[in-house]
Amino acid sequence: MSHYKIGCDAHRRYSQFAILDADGQFLEQVRINHEPGAIRNFLTEYPPGTPVALEAVGNWYWIVDEIEEAGCVPLMAHAAKAKVMMGNVNKTDKLDAQGLATLLHIGSLPTVWLPPHEIRDERELHRTRMAFSKMRTALKNRMHSTLAKYAQSLDTDSDIFA
Repeated sequence: MSHYKIGCDAHRRYSQFAILDADGQFLEQVRINHEPGAIRNFLTEYPPGTPVALEAVGNWYWIVDEIEEAGCVPLMAHAAKAKVMMGNVNKTDKLDAQGLATLLHIGSLPTVWLPPHEIRDERELHRTRMAFSKMRTALKNRMHSTLAKYAQSLDTDSDIFA
């Protein structure tokens, strides 16, 4: 088991990392730009099994993949609960990363289930298909609505979009 605890505040183009030692003492803050392999390369400096806490943000899939590839253990924090528990009045990237690492160190990080890679991919496939289906339906409804505004209709009993 690792003696380090790492907190990660992820953003669209970069992630802020805070590292604590076994005593909970702050060691360093590091900002990593989002480039393929950059997070993995940074985390390989730490022993395998080192826990890394991060909040569920829109781009977490690939970040979790890099954490796992580095041999570390990703822990997904419940963002709203973690925010309340950290109690930071001033919200900064550095404070958020350090707050996540501290919650991890004291054993009170509110976590959510992190699905395995295969399940994440399967879920994303279904979500994307559902989104495209909704778009297709909206477009068909818009076309029917536009035709109806001008008292137009197509003289057919079949699906005009087939």
